[in-house]
Amino acid sequence: MRDKKRTSKKLVLGVDIGGTKVAAALVDSRGTVVFSHRTPMVAHESADQGLRSVRNAIDKVMLDPHARNIEKIGVCVPGWVDARRGIVLSAANLPCWRNYPLAQKIKNLYGPPTRLANDANAAALAEAKWGVARGYDSAFYVTLGTGIGTAIILHKKIYHGWRGLAGEGGHMTINFRGPLCGCGKRGCVEMYASGTAVAKRARSLVRKSSTNRPLILKIAERKSSDITAEIVGQAALTGDPLAKKILEEAADYLGVWLSNIVDLLEPQAIIFGGGMGRVMTSLRARIWQNLVARSIHPAKQRIPIIHAHYGSKSALVGAAAQWFEPSKR
Repeated sequence: MRDKKRTSKKLVLGVDIGGTKVAAALVDSRGTVVFSHRTPMVAHESADQGLRSVRNAIDKVMLDPHARNIEKIGVCVPGWVDARRGIVLSAANLPCWRNYPLAQKIKNLYGPPTRLANDANAAALAEAKWGVARGYDSAFYVTLGTGIGTAIILHKKIYHGWRGLAGEGGHMTINFRGPLCGCGKRGCVEMYASGTAVAKRARSLVRKSSTNRPLILKIAERKSSDITAEIVGQAALTGDPLAKKILEEAADYLGVWLSNIVDLLEPQAIIFGGGMGRVMTSLRARIWQNLVARSIHPAKQRIPIIHAHYGSKSALVGAAAQWFEPSKR
């Protein structure tokens, strides 16, 4: 879709690859999305099929007249990446790729220099450069989607760690006896509060519901297997008790998890982005209540939970933002 008519000459093609979708966009040096397109991602088949999904999204964007101004390509994925070499090391939600040279593959197909980043780091970069994090020296960014990704903003920059792999907060264990996560650990917060977890919980409760026509099932056209986190969010907005219960449970887990983050990192703000970001931001009072009840930080009540400026497009814009920052590689 086209978001703005005016654009500067320098454009970067941003590509955000998730467990269920690929979004591609033309982004200018002001952080404006000029044109974007989204297609499904095939994440559980072969590496080539996964790459084909990415090509489908990019090819659609390349049809836009502004695409001739593309100078660089920025890509982001969830999970572990070697940003310096442009390699996807592993990602629980992208099992099609392991030690996969994604940046080089895309460069070979399209030509412009290509960079790769973790999606949460990319999203936080967009918010730090052009979004709601501009006014903070430090912040903790949370992207809520198929999984949960996080990033640490420190001194207005992304903290990458000594090997560039820091900030994988979505796989912090909050229940060591909990369900097995795709990462191999048990009880990760992702297993309780991600879009995948919310959808799974909804499907389970709908099947057990004594109500013949729960609203969640009605929106899913009476197919429990088609229930998604988005559908749960829609039902909750109408006041559906079952949907509200599911989201409140997820919010409680987020509050417990974030209380530890506050004690450990002392961020000036917590930012929610991703496809579920706005839904969970609407429950910030409940999340904040749980955070405050469990955190021991003296200034815990002064740390706000805010919604990302770019919302679900933070990672998409952030993928492009890699080229609008001075290179340290």
